[in-house]
Amino acid sequence: QVQLVESGGGLVQAGDSLRLSCAASGRTFSRYAMGWFRQPPGKERESVAAISWNGGSTYYADSVKGRFTLSRDNSKNAAYLQMNSLKPEDTAVYYCAAGSPVATLAHRLYDSWGQGTQVTVSS
Repeated sequence: QVQLVESGGGLVQAGDSLRLSCAASGRTFSRYAMGWFRQPPGKERESVAAISWNGGSTYYADSVKGRFTLSRDNSKNAAYLQMNSLKPEDTAVYYCAAGSPVATLAHRLYDSWGQGTQVTVSS
């Protein structure tokens, strides 16, 4: 129902920052919670952050608390993940997700996914 396209990934050095964007299409985008997930090479997909439909509540995985900030702009049908103080362990394909009625870090509760954008952090 909601189509998502991520962008903003790239190759950076440890300590650098990146801002990932997720462009969404769909009339009801603003009614869904939004999540960001990532999959490191050779590992399972893991949670990063989630935000409620109106931005009132946010949740972050312990590994990114204090470094990543999730926001959304419903007027632009977009969500953003600001990543600061990047570490090599942040290297992964990052996915945005939508379709959950509530903000959650459980990836199975989302039914719309983007194709992902690669983030590589070198040391």
